[in-house]
Amino acid sequence: MNIGTRIFTWLNGRQIGRDAAGNIYYEDKRPRHGLRTRRWVAYAGAPEASSVPPEWHAWLHYTTDAPIKLASPRPWIKPHEANHTGTPEGYRPPGHDYQGGRRPHATGDYEAWSPDAGTAG
Repeated sequence: MNIGTRIFTWLNGRQIGRDAAGNIYYEDKRPRHGLRTRRWVAYAGAPEASSVPPEWHAWLHYTTDAPIKLASPRPWIKPHEANHTGTPEGYRPPGHDYQGGRRPHATGDYEAWSPDAGTAG
């Protein structure tokens, strides 16, 4: 968080909560006449919007009035993870240059379409 945001948060912010990643969520201390209350997040690490978990995303975007309370996490629910696209942790399909650049050979079950083959019907 830069110094300007730190000062603004210190003067105007009221801490609402914190998520598992350490991001801290704030809203205005004093309501603004005729306007809705501002909400913002102070990221624990790099400012990356995809690091905000769904329960806090809903609150930040005024979908809910309070952060969604997670009752008891189901065993099949994975922990929230930021989007890794464009980073070394991002998905690379088989055959990608970073994965060696070799794709598996075709199985031979593909037959290319040809306009001269006629039409079915």
